[in-house]
Amino acid sequence: MRALIMIWAFVGAAFFTGLAAAHPDGSVGKAVIVNPTENKWQHDPGDPPGSQSIVLREDAKTSEIELLARYPPGHVFPPHWHSANERIVLLEGRMSITNGNTVEYLDSGGFAYLPAKELQRMACVSQTECRFYVYWDGKLDFHKETESPNL
Repeated sequence: MRALIMIWAFVGAAFFTGLAAAHPDGSVGKAVIVNPTENKWQHDPGDPPGSQSIVLREDAKTSEIELLARYPPGHVFPPHWHSANERIVLLEGRMSITNGNTVEYLDSGGFAYLPAKELQRMACVSQTECRFYVYWDGKLDFHKETESPNL
């Protein structure tokens, strides 16, 4: 089942963004093949404790970026918003996503589209880590809840 979910995630990545794009090494127009077992998970400065990611693809022209990310059980993302639209395919675990006053749950294999400039309230609510594919269709930025998204 896990293999099927991973295949679905990569097929989804190809569907959403196309494979003829820039790879993190700057190459353009080449297929991008990334296997998590063959790449090093990174914990970058400023990332929450226990979180790690693998950059799958970055586009030098549009600043689009795709990652595999994992967060520990119980992790609560601080309320924030982005200037770009965000797409998530949850590969493992369970996440809560709050839209306004409504809490919804994303289960393994689930998809979420989070519009640009909309406040995001999310948490990893499973007993296991939350592992997901995430894609932003523009430059990745993080804005605190208190910063107005009405630019």
